Amino acid sequence: MPNHTYDALCIGNAITDVFSHVEEDFLTDQNLVKGSMRLIDTDEALRLYNLMGQTTRISGGSAGNTAAGLASLGGKPAFLGKVANDELGDNYGHDMRGIGVHFDTPALRDDLASGRSMILITPDGERTMNTYLGSATKLTPFDVNKEVVQGSYVTYMEGYLWDEELAKNAFVEAAKLAHEAGRLVSLSLSDSFCVDRFRSEFLELIRSGTVDLLFANEHELKALYETAELEAAIAAVREDCKLTALTLGSEGAMAISREETVHVPASEVKTVVDLTGAGDLFASGFLFGLSRDYSLSQCCELGCLCAGNVISHVGARPERPLAQFVEQEGFQL
Repeated sequence: MPNHTYDALCIGNAITDVFSHVEEDFLTDQNLVKGSMRLIDTDEALRLYNLMGQTTRISGGSAGNTAAGLASLGGKPAFLGKVANDELGDNYGHDMRGIGVHFDTPALRDDLASGRSMILITPDGERTMNTYLGSATKLTPFDVNKEVVQGSYVTYMEGYLWDEELAKNAFVEAAKLAHEAGRLVSLSLSDSFCVDRFRSEFLELIRSGTVDLLFANEHELKALYETAELEAAIAAVREDCKLTALTLGSEGAMAISREETVHVPASEVKTVVDLTGAGDLFASGFLFGLSRDYSLSQCCELGCLCAGNVISHVGARPERPLAQFVEQEGFQL
């Protein structure tokens, strides 16, 4: 494969996580169900945001987290996602570029605000989530930068983005450009609910060869093939997809190709604090290794180390450089 400028172009929803500590009365006054997650519209997003007190903001989104993990390993990631021309959108771009992610998607200029997940934390630590997708859903084929796609070793898209027709078209266009340049195309199934909604479309992407590399956990893969037996799902995906990276929780991970299957154990984690971002950061490690021609076993091992690191603290992104961490764990980058 020709030399590349970026290890991966990660395509997904550009979402900012906005955390605020509130009292129980705040939830009651706003008619919010404690511990719930709801999708909200623009008016409610702006109303609630204005009522929140002091906030902590962290740029997020599944594919954005994967790009951040790649950067933390010392890689060269790019990100394609839509923000609005507002404060949160400006902050999102500043954050991504600040950690070493190439991000040049033009901001949306209409009535939608930038996507955000407003997370209200009560004194007992319970989180009540209010998610507004906003501009994140407005990615179009016109946002696809041919030079960035064709300069990326692999184009990687989160399944969460598949809800919008224009976003689908953007991914298909990016996949076409990537294959024209001899590059790889990858899809993360993201969530079993995504699989249930778009099973036939995901299977078509895989079976048509639009997707070369599939990321899934065991629940998503079984949902894709509508089977309760993991072995049956593995056998099916081996026939359908050139390469699959499968996460198995505490059982580690597998890489499945038509020629071989490798299985590596999970990395040791002393205390599991927050599972958020485990799959995203596994993808960071796997893609980093793949772009450097590591063996499939090494790609899985690095992915497991990155996932193990992120679940040992709160939040879906590394707290310190992953490159430093994995080398301390004995993995030579």
